Amino acid sequence: MANPISNEKRADLIKHIEAGASKKQVSEWLFIHERTVSRVWNKFKETGSYEPEAKNSGRKPLISEIQMENVLERIKEQPDITLQELIDEFNLPFSQSALSKRLRKLGLTFKKRHFMQMDRNDKM
Repeated sequence: MANPISNEKRADLIKHIEAGASKKQVSEWLFIHERTVSRVWNKFKETGSYEPEAKNSGRKPLISEIQMENVLERIKEQPDITLQELIDEFNLPFSQSALSKRLRKLGLTFKKRHFMQMDRNDKM
């Protein structure tokens, strides 16, 4: 997929068509495909704007921002809560590893307490 054309070219395109140039002429002058000229012109006629559409690609989050805020509040209330307890309490639709990744993206980390293994000769 090609990159969207610049807003400057879009403005020129609109200016030329409004001045009476044909779409074919504009496409040749600006070195863009005639179909692109038509799409930009039609969008301008419908909406009055020639700005490119925002791309909403990628995977959609499984939980909303409000739910994630509730999870963060719960973590603040009880810092030692486990991932599985959070999943069960909020009925989250993903695994512990997915929740862990999501929390790490938000800057939260959890370090397990390191313990030292005792020698066999040491008494308990």
